[in-house]
Amino acid sequence: MNIGLIAHDKKKKLIQNFCIAYRNILNKHELYATGTTGRLIEEVTNLSIHKYLAGHLGGQQQLGAQIAHNQIDMVIFLRDPLSQKQHEPDPASVIRLCDIHNIPIATNLATAELLIKALERGDLEWRSVIRS
Repeated sequence: MNIGLIAHDKKKKLIQNFCIAYRNILNKHELYATGTTGRLIEEVTNLSIHKYLAGHLGGQQQLGAQIAHNQIDMVIFLRDPLSQKQHEPDPASVIRLCDIHNIPIATNLATAELLIKALERGDLEWRSVIRS
């Protein structure tokens, strides 16, 4: 499965801890992340991550293009709904693309944990049928 990872600045530490906790599940899949998020996750987990540009430099659009081409199976976008900075990725476009292309997306830790557990159980295998 191809998993997209994005996090706003205030959620970077949270996504690092999430990836540490679920490293044994994530290492079985292809991971894609915006530049800074990907680098920070790699530093603490030793997971191999395909890194796009930083979110505000086009990384979010690069991920969006993969979503639009049905090349991403799941997205975890830990966003800060209270104090999003101007340079941070806008979650609306990624969420809209995931809705259009029927791709599961988590925007908070609770949903991210549900999706990662579903991934571990094989509940998302239907994505490989849709992708082919």
